[in-house]
Parts: sequence; C-alpha cells; structure tokens
Amino acid sequence: MRIISGTFKGRRINAPKKLPVRPTTDMAKEALFNILNNLYYFDDISVLDLFAGTGSISYEFASRGAKQITAVDQDFGCIKFINKTAEAFKMDIQTIKSDVFKFLEKSKLKANIIFADPPYAFTEEQFSRIPMLIFQNNLLEDNGILIIEHSKHTNLSNLKHFSYSKPYGGSVFSFFE
Repeated sequence: MRIISGTFKGRRINAPKKLPVRPTTDMAKEALFNILNNLYYFDDISVLDLFAGTGSISYEFASRGAKQITAVDQDFGCIKFINKTAEAFKMDIQTIKSDVFKFLEKSKLKANIIFADPPYAFTEEQFSRIPMLIFQNNLLEDNGILIIEHSKHTNLSNLKHFSYSKPYGGSVFSFFE
C-alpha cells in the first residue's frame, strides 16, 4: 500500500500479513480523495477513521495536513501497527482500541469527515447501525459527511441520511449527510 498524495506522497507502507484487514485499494483511495479535495481544505478538518485496519485512510489524511485524526479499531495488532507507522512518519494520529459500535454509543468526539470501512460481510443491520449511531449522537460537525466503504454487492441507499454512492471496482463509497 502507498500514500497517494501530500507530504508523504509515494511512501510505501507494508502491513504485516497477519492483520485481519482488507485495505482500501490505491485506485479507490485516489478516487475518494479526488472527491474530498473538492469539498474540503484538509488543514481545517477533523477525521474519525472507523474500522481503521492498517490506518491507510488515516495516513492519507495526515499526509494532506488534516488537523485532527482519530483511528478506531478493535484489533490490538492494527492499533499497534498504526501507532508504529504514525510515529515513524511523525504523523499526529490518535488511536483508540475499541469495538466501533461501543465507541460510537459513548463518544462525544465530533468530526468533519467520518470514514468507516467495516467488514464487507456485515449484515444490512450491522451496516445500518453505523449511520444511526453517528447521527443519533450528533458526531458530525456542521456540513460534515459520513463515508462508508462496502462491497458492490451491498446497497445502502435505503438507509436514513444516505446521499449518494460512487463505485470503484469491487468497492463502493456511500456518502451520508
């Protein structure tokens, strides 16, 4: 995996193979950040990266100068890897080891962009809990967006607050406002 743009553009990151992850492809990341470039000045935003895995999305935001980045994952190995990588690149990424749903139920942390990359095998009920908890607990800043990455075989357009989706290969980014 590599960092697509910003201060650390081109840097390769090799995650341990034993991590239980499916990193966002470089093509999909590039497309996502092309959309976000038109919506935000990165140095003005806060980001919440849910189901952070290897931290790939957090690194992209850090490379572009996001002011506050919080990565949440329940796997200790993932959190350890994100901390190690962030330290090596001198990136300011806060990590929280937690089940994402428990975190969302209790959190008061607001963000401009909340990115969630849950397991593709989630049920529709599990997927629906993500926007439900975020909007119910008012975790998005004004004009903020929630982006959920999921398989092209999953349709989230019937969920409350759904705005639009963009497919990239086998992945889809669904946007909620």
